[in-house]
This record gives sequence, C-alpha cells and structure tokens, in this order.
Amino acid sequence: MTAIRTEAAPKPARRFTRRRRLRFNDPVVGVWLAAAAVTLLGWIVVAIDGGNLLSRTGVTGILQNSVALGLVAVGQSAVILTGSLDLSVAYLISIGTLVAAETMQDGSVFTAVLAVLGLSAAVGLANGLIVTGLKVNAFIATLGMAFILRGWIEDNYTGPAGKVPDSFQRLGYDRIGPVPVSVFLLAGVAVALWLITKRTRLGHHMYATGGDEHAARLSGVRTKRTVVAAHVLCSLCVGAAALFLAARLGAGAPWAGTEARYDLESIAAVVLGGTALAGGRGGVAGTLGGVLVLSVLDSVFNQLSVDPFFKNVVRGVVIIAAVAIYARPRRTTPRRQPA
Repeated sequence: MTAIRTEAAPKPARRFTRRRRLRFNDPVVGVWLAAAAVTLLGWIVVAIDGGNLLSRTGVTGILQNSVALGLVAVGQSAVILTGSLDLSVAYLISIGTLVAAETMQDGSVFTAVLAVLGLSAAVGLANGLIVTGLKVNAFIATLGMAFILRGWIEDNYTGPAGKVPDSFQRLGYDRIGPVPVSVFLLAGVAVALWLITKRTRLGHHMYATGGDEHAARLSGVRTKRTVVAAHVLCSLCVGAAALFLAARLGAGAPWAGTEARYDLESIAAVVLGGTALAGGRGGVAGTLGGVLVLSVLDSVFNQLSVDPFFKNVVRGVVIIAAVAIYARPRRTTPRRQPA
C-alpha cells in the first residue's frame, strides 16, 4: 500500500514577510525613514558643533518652517497627481498676503479670509481652464499666470501694505508646548486633501487621469473637470498658506512667496515624497515627509551657518538621489509554480 504524499500548506510567516518587504519598499515609508535619518544625522552634526537641533526652540522652528511649505506642497500634490503643474503659487501667495492684510486693516478677519480664498479659487479655476480648454501645457499656462500676478504686484506695490490685527497674528505665533498652533492648520488641510484623493470619486479620477488620461477618458472619467478641480484645490491650499504668512509677517508682503521660492520648493517636496511628475502615483502622506526632510535640512544649515550656495547644492543632490531611487524598477519575487 503506497502512502499518499501531500504538500504542506504555505506558512503564513512567509506571506507576512513578503507583505512587510513590499511595505518597506513603499516610497511613503521610505521618505519618512529618510526624514528620521536626516533628523538623527543632523542632530549629531549640530551636537558636534556645540548646538542642539532637537531643543524646544529647534523643534518649534522646524515645525513652524514646515507649515507654509507644507500647505503649498499638499496643494501641489493634487495637480501633479493629475499630470499637471502649478508654477503660479509663489506670486499667488504674495498677492494673498497683500489682500489679507489690506482687507483686515479696513474690514473684518472673516471678510479677509473669504477674499483670499475666493481670489485663490479664481486663479486656480483660470489655470485649470487654460490648461484644459485652450490646451496649453501646464508649465506654460501657470508660468504665464505667474507673470500676470507678478505684473499686477509690481504695478501696485513697492513694499509691505496693510496691517494684520493682533488676534489673527496668534495663528502665526501661538503654540501648545513646542507645537505651533499653525501645525494644526496644516494637519487639517492635509487630512482633508488626503480624504479627497483616497476616499472620493474625484480622488480616484485624479489618479486615473494622471496614470493614463486617454484610458481614463474612455472609461468615462471627465478628465477636464478633474484637472480643473485639482487646480482649484491647489490654489485654495496656497490661499491658506498666504493667510498663515500674513499672520506671521503682520502685513502683506510682495516678496512673501517669491523669496522662499515656494513654486520650486513645493515641487521638490512632492517629488521627494514619491509622487511621480507624470502623475498617477503618490499622495499627500509622502509629500509631508518630503516637507519634513527639507525643513530639517534648512534648520541644520541655519544652525551651522552654512553658505547658501552649499545649501542649494545639498538640496539638489538629495532631490536627484530621491528621484533616481524611485525610478529604479522594483524587484518582485516570482511566485512558485505548484509541483
């Protein structure tokens, strides 16, 4: 009598290991691990120089510097997911601070908030319609909008204008322990946009449009409306950043957005977070990790009094290295064929 041979069932531990490896290769996990590594390395370097990167003041500074860039980068994620881009964000921030400060000086805070968000939505709508309706490349369309906004600023302002009341400035300076109150603004906006992109039909359409616009259109996705909506969402996030900077500065500033180069910095944060510039892959969680990496690097450089030229060199190397890593094809474990 011959014994019947049976194959042992696959062990659940192997499946668990495989899932852990796939998760470890996720760009979102990678950028947050990179942020932790940069923070640890920066703390060591600053400590050798006699400073303390993670002191109460240092942590507050890192978080505070992350707010404006984080708001813009989160909005930039929305348009980049659809395969578009927005280079008008820096000048829109500048105009937003001016509108906010002048309206608060002559009216109420509520009216100023509505005015800034309304202006931002209008600029985002215009960008989206130019890209989808006139078939203008997003790079050219939003760059043209940036020049329009710049011309209006230079024609009407030569310096700071308006005044922000002390009650609204608390948004820029109050904190709970070492955590600035403005971080909760960033968290609220980020969670809202994460829910939109991950849990709504619009979000699924954004990924589909960025992944393959032609296929998405054949599947019934209204790609033009999706791109326009993404531009409006981006500009609303920029409007929130303008309100925060107005609270920090106490007045409107024509250089508020351009001096910090929020257009290129936000794109850099998005790319560091693993979002593909071609669209269709990435998200808000990775972008926030990219923002933290840039903010920690800035804090380290400031404490070490590093030359600005060297700062840009290091940031450029970090961005190129991140894109090179994300561009590498992922290794997949071949499945065993049954005997």
